Parts: sequence; C-alpha cells; structure tokens
Amino acid sequence: MTLQFSLGTAAPETVDAACVLVGVYEHGMLTSAAARVDSATDGLIKRQVESGDISGKAGSTTLLFAPTGITAKRVLVVGLGSQKSFDAARFQKVSIEAARAMGKLPLTDAVSYLTEVEVPGRSNAWRVRVAALASDHAAYRYTATFKPRDKSKQPELNAITFAAGDDAQHGLDQARAIAEGVRFARDLANLPPNICTPAYIAEQAQAFAEGSDKVSCNVLDEVEMGKLGFGSLLAVGRGSVNKPRLIVLEYKGGKEGDKPYAFVGKGVTFDSGGISLKPGAGMEEMKFDMGGAAGVLGAFVAAVKMGLKLNLVCVVPSVENMPDGDSYRPSDVLTSLSGLTIEVLNTDAEGRLILCDALTYTAQTFHPHTLIDAATLTGACVIALGKHASGLMSKHDDLAAELLAAGEETLDRAWRLPLWDDYQAQLDSGFADVANIGGKSAGAITAACFLSRFTDGQRWAHLDIAGTAWDEGRKGLATGRPVALLAQWLLDRAG
Repeated sequence: MTLQFSLGTAAPETVDAACVLVGVYEHGMLTSAAARVDSATDGLIKRQVESGDISGKAGSTTLLFAPTGITAKRVLVVGLGSQKSFDAARFQKVSIEAARAMGKLPLTDAVSYLTEVEVPGRSNAWRVRVAALASDHAAYRYTATFKPRDKSKQPELNAITFAAGDDAQHGLDQARAIAEGVRFARDLANLPPNICTPAYIAEQAQAFAEGSDKVSCNVLDEVEMGKLGFGSLLAVGRGSVNKPRLIVLEYKGGKEGDKPYAFVGKGVTFDSGGISLKPGAGMEEMKFDMGGAAGVLGAFVAAVKMGLKLNLVCVVPSVENMPDGDSYRPSDVLTSLSGLTIEVLNTDAEGRLILCDALTYTAQTFHPHTLIDAATLTGACVIALGKHASGLMSKHDDLAAELLAAGEETLDRAWRLPLWDDYQAQLDSGFADVANIGGKSAGAITAACFLSRFTDGQRWAHLDIAGTAWDEGRKGLATGRPVALLAQWLLDRAG
C-alpha cells in the first residue's frame, strides 16, 4: 500500500479527520497542538496526564476515542520524552512509533501535528520528510504473499496530512520519491529466492526503465559477460541453474557530457555459501544477500522520481551462489575482468568476487565522477557495528565526509572504518595476485581492501550494509537501507 501525503494548516480542534496526532513531553508539558485539543476538550489531556495514563515517555501512545469538543473522531497522544534532550533521532523514533500505533487502528486517514514540534537545527521541510518516511515505512506491508489474506481485515491508513506550511512542500516531494525508492528496494529484497532470481531483477529494472524517457537499461547475460572476460563474477554463478546477469541502468538528468555518478550493488539472490556451505540455521535469511542491489536500485528510483539534474549509472551484478558439480572451489584461481588473478580460499566470500568485475566494468565503461558500492558483504561488519550503522570505507576523506553527512541528515547512518594499506598484506597469496579472504581479523576491512584493488584511480567508497539491510528473525523484513542515505548524497550533489 502506498500512503498519500499532503500538507495542511487547519487547527487540531476543528480538523475533520479519523485521527489527529499531538505530542506531550514528560512531566506533562503539552505542545501547542496538544494544548489546543486539551482546551477544546475541557482539560481531557491534562486529566489523563495527572492520572498517569499519559506518561510522555518517548514513543508511548495513548488513544482518546470520540472526545467531546473537537471534530476529529480520535486523538492519538504521542510521548516525546524530555524536552531538554529532544533531538533529530528522538523525532524519528516518535514518528515511527506513532505510525505503528496508527497502523493498529481501524482508520483510513489522519492528521499529524508532530511536525510542528521544534527539532534543534532542523527545518520544517526536514521534519515533514522524516515524519512522512517514518509513516510510509511503518505502513509498509509485504503484499506478494503466498497465503490467503483475511477478507474481514479492518480499514488501513492510506492518507496522512502533516501540519506545515508551503515552505515544507519540497520536503514532502522528496519524501514521496524516496519512499517510492525504499518500497522498490523492500519489495525486491523480501521476495523468496525462487521468484527473485538474477533474471527477475533484470526484468524489474527493464520495466522501470520503460516508464521514463530519461532512463535506459541494458542487461548482459552469461554469454556476453564471458566474451568480455567477467571471469570472477561468472565463476560464482557456475553452480546455479539461475544464470548470472549484469544489469545496467542509466539516468540522464544532467548535462550531456557530464560524468555520471555511479552505484554498484551486490545482487546475490541466494547465498548458500557454495562449496564452503553455510550452516543450515539462519540460511533462509540469505535471500537478503541482494540487499545491496535492492538498495542502489531503490536510490536510483528515488533520484529519477525527484528529477535530479545529474547523470547516474546503476550497475547490479546478480548471481546465485549454489553448490553443484560445476561450482567453483576453494583453491581455484580466477582471472578477473581487470586482469588481476584471485585465489579462492572460501567460496562464501563471493560478494567481493562479483563486485570486483562490476566495479571494473563500471569504471572502464562510464568513467564516473564518483563510484559507490553497497553490499551485504561481511558478518564481521555486523559484529563491529550491529544493526544500527552501515560500515563505510574509503580512502577519500572528502567522499567519506559527504556520505557520513548524508547519513546524519537522513538518520540512515554510517560509521567509517579504516582502509589503511597496513591491512592489505592479509590478502597476500602465493598462487595469485590476491586472495579472496584475509583471515579472521578485520574481516569487513580486508573485504574493502580487496575491492580497493579494483578501483585504482577512482573516487570510490564502499558501504557494508550486512547489519542494516534487513531485520533479523523469522518475520524480519528488508529495511530499504541505504536508499535514504544514497538519495540524500545525490540530492546534495544536485544542489
């Protein structure tokens, strides 16, 4: 379901809606919208605060049904926590919790006055964009389901108005575009791997390209890649009946002749580990190993929908890594598209083997201004940073700073890890130019070190999103990260 967003300036006590959202800080301090509703309802909110039913704790919600004195049918009172320490991250948290609470109610529309709450250092447009994206994220439902739906399901929220003036319109427009990109990424990543194959991703990219005269799509199959010399990528896909694809999207929104920005995303549609087979427990989550591909495709969608005035290339190497009589093996030596030879020490370190050829192809074909890859690359990054921050590695301090700033702006955060030459020795091989793993220590960094060998002369950064691309557990869904981060980075480049 796609949420419809709009802006409005009607007073909370007079707006005709199924639900209005107002905020209350700890210790009973009401926001202006909450105070107006309280006054119109003869002190209803203050009485609830005094009784302890409304605590003001950050993210808490209390529903007031059919209060006398206002037009709205419901009031959802949202706790904001301490006013003194209220910040951007808190605003995002309460927006998400408010949206989740609305999702449990039988309503189709709502008006949020949370966007009137002051957030230090943030504009009205920023508040509207964050609130809209939080609402859309919470409203997301995986609808490509393979089981019967409940026909008596209650009404769902499909429209939300945010209290703000016209100065916030550009924030709302950005939210619509980024939300579309996030949904594109989440839908793709959530699909089961028997549906979401390399060929399926290629079909989705082609379908999107057909909808825009500024977008073109080219797909290389295994035969074409073989002729070009994609020896590393093709080795990974040898064990699967679902043959590899290299998907290339181009968006020409800038001036002719301007160098494009380029994204490359790891698209392993299922990762069994190959001959170096993964443990069975949790292997079902390896359908998400194309989260990097989903993320860069979603960011591409967002850029096109925002109409950014720049040129952009999105390259997705997509394979399935399976054990088979034709699978590549530990101790194989592969010749990459760049000409560098690679000793395979572990077939479960396959993401870097498809990315290296894709990075070489992107650099040689498009000569991009900047090259950024995103990949669910290493469990080591999850151990280092958990589920909150994506790992960022680059030798270019200015590029790293740009990406970190974009992460802070969108709260789709990254954290920089070192990419010093000291780590490169861990990839030494006695049988090839480089080994595909560097041992137990610094696994996220040595993976990036491997990729750096294929990006000489490029302004390049690597995002390891293994911890942030999906939520854990049997019912965990794809998050859509790092769509917001990459979309913001592009917004900053487009001016």
